[in-house]
Amino acid sequence: MPALKLFAAIAAAVLVHLGLMQLWPDLARTLDVFLVVVVLYGLGGSSLASLFAGLVVGMVHDTLTNNPFGLFGFADTIVGYSTARLAQRLVIQRATGVLALVSFAAALQEAIVVGLVVMLLPDPQLPTPIGVALKAGLCGVLGMFLYIAGKHWLQGSETRRRSRMSRLRLN
Repeated sequence: MPALKLFAAIAAAVLVHLGLMQLWPDLARTLDVFLVVVVLYGLGGSSLASLFAGLVVGMVHDTLTNNPFGLFGFADTIVGYSTARLAQRLVIQRATGVLALVSFAAALQEAIVVGLVVMLLPDPQLPTPIGVALKAGLCGVLGMFLYIAGKHWLQGSETRRRSRMSRLRLN
């Protein structure tokens, strides 16, 4: 079941990314929906599953961009594993904690990508510090809103389940 949710999240991220590329290409380059999927999946706390999720999501991201193949695959693998390890060590239950975690993960991903690009390409184009901060902020806000929406949906489904169970007991 978690793998099915991951593939659904990847499909949604692909659709959002492609839609943003058609409507607002600059926003699509700044807002990394794939990173948000990796971090929210990593909050589950499973290191190995998050490592593979980061690899798969990163490779999908690589296929949709014109960067060297494997760049985001490597960066998202490290981000997914790091997020899972942090989730094992810290209790992250508030939306502001998710905001900080996703923002930190976006900055970490940019640092890894810049490090790889500097080592691999002869004349790399490096992002500006303001661009990195904007990406971290946008990704953090998107991750926080998705976390809140998911938590609200889970609470609603639990309430509906309890309501059905109480009606079954009364009959």
